[in-house]
Order: sequence, then C-alpha cells, then structure tokens
Amino acid sequence: MTVLIAGANRGIGKALFDGYAARGETVLGTHRAAEDGAMLQLDVTDPASQCALAARMKDTPIDLLVCNAGVNLDQGQKLESGYASAMWEATFAANVTGVFMTIQSLLSNLRLAQAPKIAIISSQLGSQTIASGGGYIYCASKAAVLNVGRNLAVDLAPEGFSVGIYHPGWVRTDMGGENADISMQESADGLMARFDALSVATTGCFENWDGRPHPY
Repeated sequence: MTVLIAGANRGIGKALFDGYAARGETVLGTHRAAEDGAMLQLDVTDPASQCALAARMKDTPIDLLVCNAGVNLDQGQKLESGYASAMWEATFAANVTGVFMTIQSLLSNLRLAQAPKIAIISSQLGSQTIASGGGYIYCASKAAVLNVGRNLAVDLAPEGFSVGIYHPGWVRTDMGGENADISMQESADGLMARFDALSVATTGCFENWDGRPHPY
C-alpha cells in the first residue's frame, strides 16, 4: 500500500508517517521545506506547488491520501477586536482550499489504486451539533472541510472511492498543548485503525480517533 500524508513533518502527521513506515508500507509525506527523501515539498495553499507535486507523482498510484496539513491561527483572539480578515483568509486557504486542492492535484494518482481512500483530518470543533464557543475561524474552517469531505464522498462513490473525516482527539502537540488528553502515538494508532476500516460502505463518515461516530 502506498500512503501519502500531507503535513507529515511534525505532530499527528509525523506520528502517522512513522506508524505506516513501521508497518512496512510505502509512505510519502509532504512539508513546506525542500524535498528530502520521502518528504516531498508542498505548500497546500500554493497552486504552483500543487502542480509541482502532481508532476512529481505522475503515474504513481496512491492507495490512501491523508489530508493533515492545517493551521490554527486565532487562538486567544477577542471577539470585540480580533479575528482579522487576513487571518480568515490564511486559515481557510490552508484548512479548506488546501485540502481540496491536494485531493484535486492527486486525484489521478488515487484513480490508479484499486480501492482508493481519502482521509481528512477535521476536528470536533467543526461539528454543527457541538459548539464550544470562541475560535471562530478555526471552527468554521473545520466545519467547511467536513462539508467538503461529505460532498466528495457522494461524488466519488461511483468510482469506488472511500472518504472519511476524522477528529484526531485532543492531542499533545504544539497545536493541542501539553495539557491535552492523548499522546500523538495514541491518536495515530487510532486513526490508522479508522483508515483501515474505512470502506465504500462507510464513506462520508465523521468519526473520532477511537472509532466512535462523531455528531455532524
């Protein structure tokens, strides 16, 4: 199996990369720095970078694409004075448009696989049912990418694609902070089990890292 993880140089993406490598899978990752071995260069917000990756991956089947790259820029913002428009633009460029462009760029590679899978890392903060308050930009971006994933599941189902959207848990990363609930390894192990279980029958699912269905 060939796995490509967008945003694999740190945090959950790195834990997933290491997990698949330990399993003996062919695993490629992306980061914004220059290409380095199995780490390919990709700025998910840059169409030229997307085109360069697509050219680099030409004719290479991808069995599983994990869209993990993302940002959380609006922590600590005040409702009265924060959440500048540039922050909205940068967040949506990475967390929504970047995910869509990555899938679009590598669609031909996924079509070369027998049972292609796309895993989108969203967040419980994107749920329309559970509202925690605050974090307006990040929450909105994760809700939007959940919607993207759900619609992709519908459009790609006739071709045998499976698309899943996942909450990775509150993880002890630079983004999650040291007081978060679970380790990167716990999250990665759970997510890998979810990706293994993903099928045409469950396409469009929104699940927690531990397998519990997540409310939309």
